[in-house]
Amino acid sequence: MLRYIVKRVILAIVTLFLTCFITFFAMNAVPGGPFNGEKAKSAAVLKVLNERYGLDKPVGVQFINYMKNMLHGDFGVSLKTGRDIAQTIQTRFAVSAKLGLMAVVVALVLGIVLGAVAALNRNKWPDHIIIFFVTLFTAMPSFVAASFLLLIFSIQLQWVPVWSTTDPSYVLPVIALSLSPMAYITRLTKTSMLDVLGQDYIRTAKAKGVSPVKVIFVHALRNALIPVITYVGPLTASILTGSLVVENIFTIGGLGSQFVDSITNRDYTMIMGVTIFLAVIMVAMNLVSDLLYKLVDPRIQLD
Repeated sequence: MLRYIVKRVILAIVTLFLTCFITFFAMNAVPGGPFNGEKAKSAAVLKVLNERYGLDKPVGVQFINYMKNMLHGDFGVSLKTGRDIAQTIQTRFAVSAKLGLMAVVVALVLGIVLGAVAALNRNKWPDHIIIFFVTLFTAMPSFVAASFLLLIFSIQLQWVPVWSTTDPSYVLPVIALSLSPMAYITRLTKTSMLDVLGQDYIRTAKAKGVSPVKVIFVHALRNALIPVITYVGPLTASILTGSLVVENIFTIGGLGSQFVDSITNRDYTMIMGVTIFLAVIMVAMNLVSDLLYKLVDPRIQLD
C-alpha cells in the first residue's frame, strides 16, 4: 500500500508539472496580452507594466521564475485587479465547493437508489420509467439543463428565486449539475447489481433462508457499489472543476466563473493559479478513489 501511494504521489507531481508547463506556454503562445484592452495604452505604459510583472523577460525565464515562486507558496497577484491569487481562489472555491459537494451527494443518493430499484424490477414498469429518464438526462448537457431550469422555474413559474449573494438558492444549480452524473450512477448501479444478483453466494444466501432485505443491502448492494466507489473520485473532481458553465448561467460567483473571466481577460497569473488548483483536486480525488476501492474490497491488490 505504502509503495503504491509513493508511486502515485510521484506520478501526481509529474502530472502537475506537465500541466503547468503546457498551460504556461500555450497561454503565452496566444496572440495578445493581459494589458491589451479596449482602451489602447501607450508603448511606455506597456513597457512599465511588463517590467513590473516580469513579462518583459523570455517565456522560459518567466516559467522558471513562476515555478520558483509557486514552490514557495506564492501564486502572485492578479494582473487585472492586483488581488492576491491564493486568497481569491480560497474565497471563490468556498462557493464552488458547497455547490459541487451538494450535487455529488444528490447524484450518489438518487443514482444508487434508482439503480437498485431498476435492477430489482428488471423489465417491469419502474425499470422502464427510470431508464427512460436516465437516457434523457445522459443526453442532456449540464448547460442545457441549467438554461431550461432557469427559464421554467425562475422566470416563468417563479417558484425558485434567481441566485443572489445575499440570499443564495442552490436548488436549481445543484439539480443542473447532478442530473448527468446521477444518470450515469443509476446505469452503473443497475448493471453491477444485476451482475451481483446472479452470483452463487447470493443464491446460497437465499437458500439458507437469509431475509431478502439482508440479501439485498448486506450482500448484493455492498458488492454492487464497488464500481460506483471508483467513480466517486473522478465524479467529485469533475463536478468541482467542471461547473464553470453552470456557474456562469446562474451568475454564481464561484471559482468556475472566475476561471472563465481570467481567460477572457488574459489574466496569466490567475489562469495559472486556478489551473494548478483544479489539477491538484483532480489528482487528489483520483488517488482517494483508488484507496477507497481497496478499503471496500480488501482482496484488491494495489501495485
